[in-house]
Amino acid sequence: MSKVSTGIEGLDEMLKGGLMKGDVTVVAGSPGTGKTVIGLQFLVSGASKFGENGIYVSFEQLPQQIYRDAKSFGWDLRKLEEDGKLKVVCTSPALVLEREGLALEKKAPRYFLDDYVEEIGAQRVVVDPINYLEMAVRDPMALRQEVYTFTNYLKMNSLTSILTHEIPSIIGGELRVSDFGLGFIVDGVILLRFVEVESSVKKALAILKMRGSDHEKSLREFDITGKGIEVKGEFKGKEGVLTGSARSSALAETLMKVGR
Repeated sequence: MSKVSTGIEGLDEMLKGGLMKGDVTVVAGSPGTGKTVIGLQFLVSGASKFGENGIYVSFEQLPQQIYRDAKSFGWDLRKLEEDGKLKVVCTSPALVLEREGLALEKKAPRYFLDDYVEEIGAQRVVVDPINYLEMAVRDPMALRQEVYTFTNYLKMNSLTSILTHEIPSIIGGELRVSDFGLGFIVDGVILLRFVEVESSVKKALAILKMRGSDHEKSLREFDITGKGIEVKGEFKGKEGVLTGSARSSALAETLMKVGR
């Protein structure tokens, strides 16, 4: 099995070496959890360290915002573009769906990513965020079909891809990746979550699914640093972390009493 490094050491450890080559993975989380940072770190690492050029598709931000935010982590996206290692594409979901529809109907020979893939020989893709397709396709079944068609395109072209997906709950609430079965369509699901631990807000990372590959089942704490995502240790002695409010497990409390 061929693995692709995410460029995030702790995440690669959890993934037993990285993402499966050519797979499509969703990184889901509420606003501010670091979805975009993971996507950019994945692309920058691929282009600068592993010889795998990439495409960043944004449905949300303008190019100058993307360049500025990446610069704060020490990533010069403009330089990578000048070197032919990266392509930043800001577009609308309506345009993407129109191009895909024409290609499927044989009225146009190419998908919207074809030119970019060929131009730089891309092997990695990040789409940020996939939620914007929901605005263009209101019917859940039709939306599921559109996302299925798009993910099939990515896999047929052996593009190792990350789709970010924003979930509404900040802390607590119902845990659901999407309302249209996104978790069933993609190969992997990584969840980012704000949690409350001893009156402090921390970030937790969990791998919920990774088709065809083993992965770590524990929850890990992570931070967004000046160099990107840093995955730390497990939430030891805690339970209920994914509910948003962690508490000491019964075993941990017993051991603490014994130790007193």
